[in-house]
Amino acid sequence: MPKAKPKPQKIFVLDTSVLLHDHHSVNNFHEHDVALPITVLEELDQFKKGNDSLNFEAREFIRFLDQLSQANRLQDWIPLPGESGGRLRVEMREDASMDAQTIFGQFKADHRILNTALHLKEQYPDRTVVLVTKDVNLRIKARAMGLESEDYRFGKIKNLDEVYTGKSVWTGMDSVVIDRLYKDGFCPIKEMGQPIPQANQYFILRNGKDSVMGCYDAYREEMVRVDKRLAYGIKPRNAEQAFALHALLNESVRLVTLQGMAGTGKTLLALAAALESRRLFKQIYLARPIVPLSNKDIGYLPGDIKSKLHPYMEPLYDNLKFIQQQFPENDKDYQRITEMQQQEKLSIVPLAYIRGRSFSNICFIVDEAQNLTPHEVKTIISRAGQGTKIIFTGDINQIDTPYLDAHSNGLSYLVDKLKGQSIFAHVTLEKGERSELANLANELL
Repeated sequence: MPKAKPKPQKIFVLDTSVLLHDHHSVNNFHEHDVALPITVLEELDQFKKGNDSLNFEAREFIRFLDQLSQANRLQDWIPLPGESGGRLRVEMREDASMDAQTIFGQFKADHRILNTALHLKEQYPDRTVVLVTKDVNLRIKARAMGLESEDYRFGKIKNLDEVYTGKSVWTGMDSVVIDRLYKDGFCPIKEMGQPIPQANQYFILRNGKDSVMGCYDAYREEMVRVDKRLAYGIKPRNAEQAFALHALLNESVRLVTLQGMAGTGKTLLALAAALESRRLFKQIYLARPIVPLSNKDIGYLPGDIKSKLHPYMEPLYDNLKFIQQQFPENDKDYQRITEMQQQEKLSIVPLAYIRGRSFSNICFIVDEAQNLTPHEVKTIISRAGQGTKIIFTGDINQIDTPYLDAHSNGLSYLVDKLKGQSIFAHVTLEKGERSELANLANELL
């Protein structure tokens, strides 16, 4: 039988947003070729200065391209490092039978990138040309002009329905198991007649009307009882919150993620647990990603760093005030929060400036983590020194950055990659506890 002819490799045209998302992206297209419109290099030049992760990604890719071009002409197809067989080229031409700038009536970089992809499609009629971009609107424009277009999928979660929630319900449990958990506080998993769970996975174990909350301890290979604990005046109002506090107060768990919609208590529980465990840490750091306006850094805002950060950090202050209000003003626990802030043992830090630092014996709470990229999450975790605990909270359905979604954000990526690790715990909070009014809005509006 004659051998089938191999299919021609595709040509992937990368938008600037892909390189700013992952500077290694050109190496993730296997045997296929990668084309960079010259406009992309112009746009990268605008991002090379600054402390944000976008600036870091831009600088790293520029360095990579500089090294690659020292012995090669960028106008030629250059073999990429490794054994994939893929090649890279900077495409200078933008002429094609269709002109995106004429069709859309605007002279802008996105339309020049579209013209580059259209030119390559006409230059290589026997090959599939695909525009890859994190910009949803640019993908739609490309398809409107007959171009194939895709999101950059490397590192994305394939099926959100299968995302790990960190909790399950086991029904029909033997009453002996439930009695033992109540009496002894633990039960070997081998005696429960159930499959081995993920490390630090939480359960509601039921037998008719009897039930008990449990957590699988992978070190001891036992199901341990979970009780509703008080954390600096904050008491869990449901099983999910009890699971979250158990993970937050568990000294053997060094990384915790809490996911859930507004009003489920993610940030409040994280702050309360950090204050309850304050003796274990030298400092408690609070941070939120700052989504800049028109790509402007917080340096454009007036005042010192505290003044610049204050508007972004109001939700954290609101939660601290709520915790304080659990105590009378003359109570030492009330005054301790103010003292910790004055002594900077409880402080707000900007995420943009943590690169290169090392945090030892620190409790680091990162709120709104759904607005981080996978690389930003990795950068934060890689800063952890001995004795440090990191807590990420967020809602993957409330993303404020234009090039991330529920599948590609850093919080979803982190949960998917680290589930089952013995020092990691995750809980998805679903029940709103802010107020009856807030719950009504979430359900009906």
